Amino acid sequence: MNMQNQMRFIRLNIWILLTLAAPLAAADRPNILFIFADDWGWGDLSCHGHPYVKTPNIDRLAEEGTDFHRFTVASGVCSPSRTAVMTGHFPARYNIDGHFAWVPSNAKRNMPDWLDPEAPLLSLMLQESGYATAHYGKWHLANNMIPDSPVPGEYGFDEYGAFNCAGEQIPVHEDSQRASAFIEKSAVAGKPFFINVWLHEPHTPFHTVPKYEWRFRHMESEEDRIYASVLSHADDRVGELLDTLDRLDIADNTLVIFSSDNGPARASGPTELKLMYDTATGAGWNLAAAKGITGGRKGYKAALFEGGIGVPFIARWPGKIAAGAVDDQSLISAVDLLPTFCEIAGVDLPDDYTPDGVSQVSTLKGTAYPSREKPLFWKMAGAWPPRDAKPDHWVSYAVVDQQWKLVANEDRSYLELYDIAGDPYEQSNLVEAKPEVARQLRKKIDRWIETLPEKPTGNVFSAERLEGTANGRE
Repeated sequence: MNMQNQMRFIRLNIWILLTLAAPLAAADRPNILFIFADDWGWGDLSCHGHPYVKTPNIDRLAEEGTDFHRFTVASGVCSPSRTAVMTGHFPARYNIDGHFAWVPSNAKRNMPDWLDPEAPLLSLMLQESGYATAHYGKWHLANNMIPDSPVPGEYGFDEYGAFNCAGEQIPVHEDSQRASAFIEKSAVAGKPFFINVWLHEPHTPFHTVPKYEWRFRHMESEEDRIYASVLSHADDRVGELLDTLDRLDIADNTLVIFSSDNGPARASGPTELKLMYDTATGAGWNLAAAKGITGGRKGYKAALFEGGIGVPFIARWPGKIAAGAVDDQSLISAVDLLPTFCEIAGVDLPDDYTPDGVSQVSTLKGTAYPSREKPLFWKMAGAWPPRDAKPDHWVSYAVVDQQWKLVANEDRSYLELYDIAGDPYEQSNLVEAKPEVARQLRKKIDRWIETLPEKPTGNVFSAERLEGTANGRE
């Protein structure tokens, strides 16, 4: 064998060894597929008893995984809820207390114009450890109305296609198609993947497709037909993702989670059904078609009662997470996802980083006692005194510690106390029956508030705001 052929032989053997080793390395590290819907209420699943919405693919996740009934997000609205997922921190630590809008609105609410890309980020931690990372669907950690905001690729994603961000807005229904292509690409490369698929549904505008409206043509109410059709369309796209995992024979090595960023939206009064236009997603039906339900939980989107923050959370990981199980005891929070995903991926948290959440790997696997050491906190802009049209939207602060939940108005002059383990629907205010519990929780809220920044800092302001400041408009 001449020298040239010897070199070819050596290179071929090296290539074979690397090719064989790559899948083995990937097999040691599970894939993570995080499906995060938008305004999907706890009761908006057929497996949760919705009277007419059909979600067979998400129901399949519940049949093949565990349905956790006490999962809560970190806010009653979109942007802060998503901030908690990405950072493992309460969003108030970044002055992100509401949704990102245009610059004057952000400034008026003492908010930044986007989440700081220098913040600790789940996607970046996984990317730096060797995961292939991608984001498809809604972003809203900035806004498409702020053209100089960072795009998702600056947050540790190898690939992305998104809307509610700067740059090109992808069509809302292309999320599963693009994610499936990335899954296949990663599988061929032998790399473990972490993918956000952040569904648009069922946020307004409701973008209906005739095929899905036809499924519910028997329904008399046009509003109900619209709502059922968009959820059915989203459920089919979840099915496409599950089919991709099956086709590639990687379902057993993939953790799949379905959840929602907050509870369902509802019009505060009678609303005429009509078309509306969104600059990020286009034309569709308005809030009159919002028919989401909370499964009996109190409040809706933008409330800190359980109807606003208690959302679906279904986890499937064959052989690791129990199939067909329901966990109605373990309290899991969105701030737990970063430490949980990092432990699953074998990624050590940075030495200078302390999450507000805790790893819930043992809880997901059903081997942990259902309790948590760290309390959970919430901060939002509540309307005080309560408005007749929105009686459950007055809460500005909340804390959950063990079975107790305390809610408070902005100056903490009015409190309500609930035993959410025994009273998950928050029907019995125990503040007078348990004054010492209420007092201790009020102190915890006060101490937590003292740790929060007075204003946002860092590279988180649009040039539009900086120019306005220089011209004395703020």
